[in-house]
Amino acid sequence: MAPPHASPLDRRRFWLLMLTALVVIGAGIGMRDPWPSDEPRFTLAAKQMVEGGDWMFPHRGSELYADKPPVLMWTEAVSFEIVRNWRIAFLLPSLLAALGSLALIYDLGRRLWNRQAGLYAAAGLLLAFQFVYQVKRAQIDPLVMFLITAGNWGLLRHMLLGPNWRAYWLGCFCAGLGVITKGVGFLPLLLFIPYAFALRGWDGVARMGRGQAMRWWLGLLAVLAAIALWLVPMLLAARAHPESPAYAAYVRDILFHQTADRYANSWGHIHSPLYYLPIVLFSWLPLSLTYPGTLPRWWRALKAKDARLMLPLAWVALVLVFFSIPAGKRDVYILPTLPMVALASAPFIGELLQARWLRAAGLAFTALFGTLLLVVGAYALIAHPPAAAQWAARRGFDGGAQALFGWLAAIGAVQLALVAALRLRGAAWAVCGGMAALWLGWSVGIAPRLNDSSSAAGLMSKVRAQLGPADEVGLVAWKEQNLLMLDRPAKDFGFTQPWTRQYAHAVAWQATDPAHRWLFVQEPAMGACVRRDRAIDLGHANRREWWLFKADAVIPGCVPDPSAEAADARVPE
Repeated sequence: MAPPHASPLDRRRFWLLMLTALVVIGAGIGMRDPWPSDEPRFTLAAKQMVEGGDWMFPHRGSELYADKPPVLMWTEAVSFEIVRNWRIAFLLPSLLAALGSLALIYDLGRRLWNRQAGLYAAAGLLLAFQFVYQVKRAQIDPLVMFLITAGNWGLLRHMLLGPNWRAYWLGCFCAGLGVITKGVGFLPLLLFIPYAFALRGWDGVARMGRGQAMRWWLGLLAVLAAIALWLVPMLLAARAHPESPAYAAYVRDILFHQTADRYANSWGHIHSPLYYLPIVLFSWLPLSLTYPGTLPRWWRALKAKDARLMLPLAWVALVLVFFSIPAGKRDVYILPTLPMVALASAPFIGELLQARWLRAAGLAFTALFGTLLLVVGAYALIAHPPAAAQWAARRGFDGGAQALFGWLAAIGAVQLALVAALRLRGAAWAVCGGMAALWLGWSVGIAPRLNDSSSAAGLMSKVRAQLGPADEVGLVAWKEQNLLMLDRPAKDFGFTQPWTRQYAHAVAWQATDPAHRWLFVQEPAMGACVRRDRAIDLGHANRREWWLFKADAVIPGCVPDPSAEAADARVPE
């Protein structure tokens, strides 16, 4: 079933939506550096790829980094080769992944229903808080979401609008790319379960006829071919280093420990099986405001055996169950289901927007949000509470608490002004404008002021100020943002090595050229082994205290307390 020809108005609406997405998501790119915990490690690995030339094996300093496959790091490195600016390059993959996801979900909506449904699907996704929050960050998850959505796009076009074997093979290939980006990229293949069920008399499902087994199996070949693009060269390159056990350990870690073992025996982010319920309710606001209207309509559509809704909804349910089984859970794990929820909601949004209760709910949501921001911001500006001022000072705001809370109050005031001006008749536009004000204010007003402390840019500028042209610096108990923001070569003694071993090797390294070698150390890692009166206190950054010192500050023969490392593991980034 081909979608009807697009009118000039349809095309203008689509491109206006995409332009809005570009402005909202792209705002602030180039105005901040990578922030912990994930952004600096991926950007550091990408930077080392560009500088060192080893694109097959990501590195974190001198060690191989095996927590994630290198696809995101490749995209960041390629982005840098194009734009030659890391502040822009590290966020470009997430921006493009977001725009691609919006375009794909629009296309599915227009093909399954009509162009208005496509617009509502993309707009609902763009409005959802979790979507914009995540795609404005340089993590793997936006890219995985795009590849999973592309996989769903290809499979749904084949299963609901087919036969379309090219779309099916492309969807399977994208699922394979998702696997080598993050192991859960195979999730589009779960659509086979509801599709097999829908073949038993459901309306709107495509039937392929007999004798198509080989074409179906070519989909598996497409998945494996995409995985092989990385897996085969990686295994061959690892075998070329038989003298180094680090490469064999990398293969074991990335293929088994970080995938099946992580799923079956989670070692972090332990939560209850109901963890995702509040995510679906609150992190997906304001799209989740439509649930009272969409849930009964979904139920009626399922009773009427409408496969166009059953397949995406069943897929969402399967993914939620999949991620609820392991003990380890994070809100971002279910991000790929959000586009499918927006798609399933789209055919009913036009009708629901005529309902007074939904417009009132949207207006109340925007008014409540705006009131909260305005009250908090105004109170801090007028009353000057000590706790707020101290917090802002620790975070490194140039203008102290005034700048932070001034922006909060301004965002809240804009949202309340939209509510007052548009009222119930224009509630939908008030919600859209309120969310745009939130993200634009955050991106150009708040985030740049947080940057120095959040990214360690301010901390590492203090380090650079102490170093002479011939000086070298060694890192102990360091974080990825420290090496990334140092902006000069540095010596590290391992990242995952115990702190006591790092410190011992660092002191020995420093002793060979005490006149030119400094050590940059997290305070607990040096314990009582450094004379504070001869060291430079760099202050507080990333919730930790940092010091810089030469060899004359080192107490000979002293060994730091190893228990400090366990305490640091509990400090959030």
